[in-house]
Amino acid sequence: GVTRLLLTRIPFFKEIIVSSFACDSCSWSNTEIQSAGRIQEQGVRYTLSVTSRQDMNREVVKTDCATARIPELDFEIPAFTQKGVLTTVEGIIDRAVAGLEQDQPVRRATDEEVASKIDEFIGKLKQLKEVHSSFTFVVDDPSGNSFVENPHAPQKDDALVVTHYRRTPQQAAMLGLEAFWADRDFLSLLSIPVTQVLQFNTNCPECNAPANTNMKLVQIPHFKEVIIMATNCDSCGHRTNEVKSGGAIEPQGTRITLRITDPSDMTRDVLKSETCSVEIPELEFELGMGALGGKFTTLEGLLKDIGELVERNPFTLGDSSAPSKTEKLQEFLGKLREVKGKAKAHFIMDDPAGNSYLQNVYAPEEDPELKVERYERTFEQNEDLGLNDMKTEGYEAEGAPGR
Repeated sequence: GVTRLLLTRIPFFKEIIVSSFACDSCSWSNTEIQSAGRIQEQGVRYTLSVTSRQDMNREVVKTDCATARIPELDFEIPAFTQKGVLTTVEGIIDRAVAGLEQDQPVRRATDEEVASKIDEFIGKLKQLKEVHSSFTFVVDDPSGNSFVENPHAPQKDDALVVTHYRRTPQQAAMLGLEAFWADRDFLSLLSIPVTQVLQFNTNCPECNAPANTNMKLVQIPHFKEVIIMATNCDSCGHRTNEVKSGGAIEPQGTRITLRITDPSDMTRDVLKSETCSVEIPELEFELGMGALGGKFTTLEGLLKDIGELVERNPFTLGDSSAPSKTEKLQEFLGKLREVKGKAKAHFIMDDPAGNSYLQNVYAPEEDPELKVERYERTFEQNEDLGLNDMKTEGYEAEGAPGR
């Protein structure tokens, strides 16, 4: 047979390697994908409640290191047991069934009891495809490069829960990241002078050529210090920038609401941290935390990035697109352009960590169009930020009796 390899770029998923094998003798074919882009800063977990046949047709990108689970059957496809694939929820189940059926003739000849139990389990998997009752489909990827389609995009999908989390040391070691972080003493950054620009040697995330990352502490008036990081590649021209909070997590979360009434509002400075979610009620649009990363830009620049993120969704392009989805997407982009021009709308930033900022053009006076609310975080929000298991006082006394 013949194996074909193609390095291609899918918007939102960076670069991937698509491999295809076909045999002219028996007509057997196989396709798989491998991520050629960088590992994301956080892992991601998609939890889908499957209630109809339409949910079985949702597109799924599952990388090599992702784990797929169906809790109702105690069924799990462990990481690195299957190659990466671009398929559907039904395709994941079909692939599992094919893998279990492969060695059944040998099992029936050696251990009839084990073979009958596996036949029974295969029957349960096939029944899931009919969706006689709802079940849960979970994709957990420490690399953050897997994806489950939201057919209602850009609106929020109530059946799909997306959770971003910090990788454990074991997951980092599994991905080969442990040695990378062990070489770098980031604690020394705490003494950086505000005026100094630090430079780190790194590799370009697009072409992997040697590049430099510049980092600087910047004081935002009427807010706090932030760390701006920028990477420029001389080989391919790729440029990227990211913003990190220079301070601690605030005691309370922050919800900032701006009533957009004039095109001049588009020039307001915006600091969106990676823990901040964005909502525009008039467009029924919500951008979850973790998307777009940290940004220090203007309101117009942030809306432009949101438009590009929605427009370049791989499931609305090429063979994956459907006329209804494309039409709905163009309608949303048209409304978003109206907000940037003349339409009035509310722009809401909700940051549980309290590290996001929207410029008050009347500072130090109050802005009549800007409302800033402080609130107590929920248990789930503290869990997402890793605060529930963090203990900063009294931990020394616990280890004393055992010494």
